[in-house]
Amino acid sequence: MQIKKILLLGMLCTYVIFTKAQSQLPGISGNLKNSAGVPVAAATIKLQNSKYGAVSDHNGNYEIRNVKPANYIVLVNAIGFKTQKKEIKLLNGDNGVVNFQLAESIEQMETVNVIGRTKAQEVNRQAFNVTAIDATKLYNTTLDISGALDRVAGVRVRESGGVGSNFNVSLNGFSGRHIRYFIDGIPMDNFGSSFQINNIPINIAERVEVYKGVVPMWLGSDALGGAVNIVTSNSKRNYVDASYSYGSFNTHRSVLNAAATSKSGLTLQLSAFQNYADNDYKINIGTLLQNNMQADKKSATVRRFHDVYHNETLIGNVGVVGKSWADNLLVGMTLGQNYKEMQTAARPIAVYGQLHRRGNIVMPSLKYKKTDLIPGLDVTINANYNLGYETTIDTAKADYDWDGIRDSKISMGENDGGQHIKYRNNNGLATAMVSYKLTDHQAIAINNVFSTFDRKSDNLLFPDLNQLNAPKKMDKNVLGVGYSYDVDSKWSLNIFSKYILLKSVVNSANKKNTDHKFGYGTALAYYIKPDLQVRGSYELTNRMPEANEIFGNLENEAANPLLKPEKSNNFNLGVIYGFKVNEVNRFSVTANAIYRHSKDFIFSRIVGGTGPLRDFTTSDNRDGVRTTGFDSEIRYSYKNWLSAGATVTYQMLRNLQKRDWNPNTRDYYPAESLTYLDQMPNIPYLFGNADVSGSFRNVFGKGNNLTIGYNLLFVNRFWLDWPSFGNPVEEDKYSIPTQLSHDVNFVYSMKNGRYNISLEARNITDKPVFDNFALQKPGRGFYLNFRYFINKSQL
Repeated sequence: MQIKKILLLGMLCTYVIFTKAQSQLPGISGNLKNSAGVPVAAATIKLQNSKYGAVSDHNGNYEIRNVKPANYIVLVNAIGFKTQKKEIKLLNGDNGVVNFQLAESIEQMETVNVIGRTKAQEVNRQAFNVTAIDATKLYNTTLDISGALDRVAGVRVRESGGVGSNFNVSLNGFSGRHIRYFIDGIPMDNFGSSFQINNIPINIAERVEVYKGVVPMWLGSDALGGAVNIVTSNSKRNYVDASYSYGSFNTHRSVLNAAATSKSGLTLQLSAFQNYADNDYKINIGTLLQNNMQADKKSATVRRFHDVYHNETLIGNVGVVGKSWADNLLVGMTLGQNYKEMQTAARPIAVYGQLHRRGNIVMPSLKYKKTDLIPGLDVTINANYNLGYETTIDTAKADYDWDGIRDSKISMGENDGGQHIKYRNNNGLATAMVSYKLTDHQAIAINNVFSTFDRKSDNLLFPDLNQLNAPKKMDKNVLGVGYSYDVDSKWSLNIFSKYILLKSVVNSANKKNTDHKFGYGTALAYYIKPDLQVRGSYELTNRMPEANEIFGNLENEAANPLLKPEKSNNFNLGVIYGFKVNEVNRFSVTANAIYRHSKDFIFSRIVGGTGPLRDFTTSDNRDGVRTTGFDSEIRYSYKNWLSAGATVTYQMLRNLQKRDWNPNTRDYYPAESLTYLDQMPNIPYLFGNADVSGSFRNVFGKGNNLTIGYNLLFVNRFWLDWPSFGNPVEEDKYSIPTQLSHDVNFVYSMKNGRYNISLEARNITDKPVFDNFALQKPGRGFYLNFRYFINKSQL
């Protein structure tokens, strides 16, 4: 263990001390403001007749790095403003500063004329099947990261309840741990329950990138079906962004983001957020309890009574930015805690009244990045180590049903046997990425990600059993190598490979298991016209079982130490087309077709039976699963005030396991399985979203804007169990019914976005909405949000 800690410490410090006198090309920076002195964000800055360009941030700042010395014309385009340009002579070794005060253009306010592209739009032009969400447009909502993801084509976010509940993200049929999560390219595998995408507010992110099926090499992980990368903003900023919301089911959310950067480059960054909810909404359990001991209940509608959740998180970073030897060097600390009451197990027939979970995160971190350490060489290093713990407390001497206590008992635990176990996963992570630009169009890159896991448990109820705890250790290393060729607005090519090495200890005999897998892939995009792109990608990918899949989580997931690695052949084919009918009517269409063939597919199922883990879930392998489908999105905009769009996703997962496993004979049954070629259960196969919004400028005063929006969620009926099981009459089979949810929102911004008030109404028709194993989600809810934003230029 000491060796691992020394290794991680060494990687934390690696590359921190560099020679400061590195030769590099000069750059051009500046600030954009309107006639009132308010920063202009999302403007496009280009050096005329060159490849150099940038987009202004929230403070109106921009920076174009590594520009060859010459005479340039700096051209600025922004929606609602007249195009401006200035000349600059850039000398070797000197950085140029060009500021602009933009004049408003009435003509451009009524049309949409964008020459440049935002960062999210640039990501969407990659050869990979990727969708980037511009998170800045959602800052005045109460959404978390998972809520924003649920509006993306091909994505379905499934939760087992209200705020803080267990969640599962599906990307084109792959879900759960098939999907990997990153923050600024750093894997979130070791962040614990206090820092997950369903409790991280959208205000933390600048954009959210969703990679479906094929995952680029620089996101170093063994993702089988896709990845979500949360990108925060690390630009030089001096600002405060604070918000508070209150809503139904006693829901409170607070967010504070702030940063201060001195002229010398010293920076302090702070993010803090909290969530609290009673989650005491009503659910209908009539059809679920007809055949169990609670069938004599007088009412089929009950209120959840043991589902309080709260979490608090603080993220601080201090360091330097904009140095010749570092774009940024940050030392940070993430502190957080959470408390979660468990109302049910994986099915609502198992009711709890005292079972709960606590956890915290104490994670020091290091981030280093340098573009052009030497000309063409970029270096990125990240490392962290989570010292936090998780604990599940089940000491009640009673059993519960939906009316409260059903029976008192002598034995301890709502689950048989009871528990009060505190455990630390002692998980650390270190990543290093080096890329080198061979020419203006070619680059190579190497990425390495090392992670370690060593669970130490402390049984507080039965300390004598601690000595019987089997070791639970896991070390994993993912090495990636890639090559790219990119000709902007013509075509781009990516070729990459990944090598995964896993070492684990899973039993009391200290038996060590070692496994390794090799994968590879490619992605190609071709521009038939500047606004018409065709792209395709393929990857042979592998995923090693995660620690919780092998060891369980002591809460509601049973262990399976025999779980095998899974692999998949993933194919994507897509097209992106943007066109305009005239200067005020614009459309964009995105369509993707998918094919996946997976072997030893890991899926989640109910343990069942009569044992103490009967209502737990566990991970298991299927010999094979085939996925086919498509997703599509169409968007429309009129002038600069009306926007509408819709997405649709169809995905069919088929079971390719011909014979079922017989645990008694430890061999396969001779007969063909009833579920061969069945649709995989408990996975939505047809769903979609629609939205429309209107923005009105200068409402009740100049600089005051009003936005009204509507969102629709549709999920078609899908099977809860294997379709071939049970009653041959389709209407009598267990299924999740078709769901429609309608949301509306109103946002009023004053003083050019300094003060913001929003009102949201979710599921306004109060229709039942379900997700995992028929667990009902909250009904109609109303939420009021207040947000305050100020930056240095507004002081």
